[in-house]
Amino acid sequence: MSLTLLSRADAVLREGSAAEPDAPPTAVVSWRSRLAILIAFGMVYGAVMGAYGDSLGDRPLQMLYSALKVPVLLTVSFAISLPTFFVFNTLFGLRDDFPRSVAALSATQAGLTVILSSLAPVTAFAYVSGIGYRPAILLNGLMFATASFGAQAILRRSYRDLIARNPVHATMLRAWLVVYAFVGIQMGWILRPFIGDPTRPTQFFREEGLSNAYVVVIAMIWEVLFGAR
Repeated sequence: MSLTLLSRADAVLREGSAAEPDAPPTAVVSWRSRLAILIAFGMVYGAVMGAYGDSLGDRPLQMLYSALKVPVLLTVSFAISLPTFFVFNTLFGLRDDFPRSVAALSATQAGLTVILSSLAPVTAFAYVSGIGYRPAILLNGLMFATASFGAQAILRRSYRDLIARNPVHATMLRAWLVVYAFVGIQMGWILRPFIGDPTRPTQFFREEGLSNAYVVVIAMIWEVLFGAR
């Protein structure tokens, strides 16, 4: 990973900070750089996520699959959610600000992957400590939730001027978060496995058909907390 990319990743984390309170998101890091950051840092965490197992030597293919899937998860979820966001911005008279809104959201996506990659050592340590397969799935979900929470700092700073100009942007931002979270969770389920059960053959997609992520996750949490029934 080049020093240039690392410096741009640092700029994303500082996006909209007090040092540059009036700078629009596009003035700091270009969209090409944001995409490069998302892909590179997303692949770093994905590779670690896919390393679960008794031996790293048995997991290179799953690590590759997972490294590819994390950027796909984020970019496809973003692309699916964007048309709805565009329509509602238009309906509420915010269309002129749409480019800046998208720049802020894409910077947040890039920042999320930088935060995720910083959490990779924690995930690796949990794996080495002998965590079970289902707890490992929940752990990675927690890592994504933590990174998403941290990325909100970038999003709030990037949206600060937009909200100051028109408070309706705050409502649109909340709507975006709901839509994106809904799409992202289901997309993550469709793209499974990200970790891969070591007792099963390595595969890019599960053989089972589509199902509802929310029902499955609730059942998994219940099993981890209270044991199988």
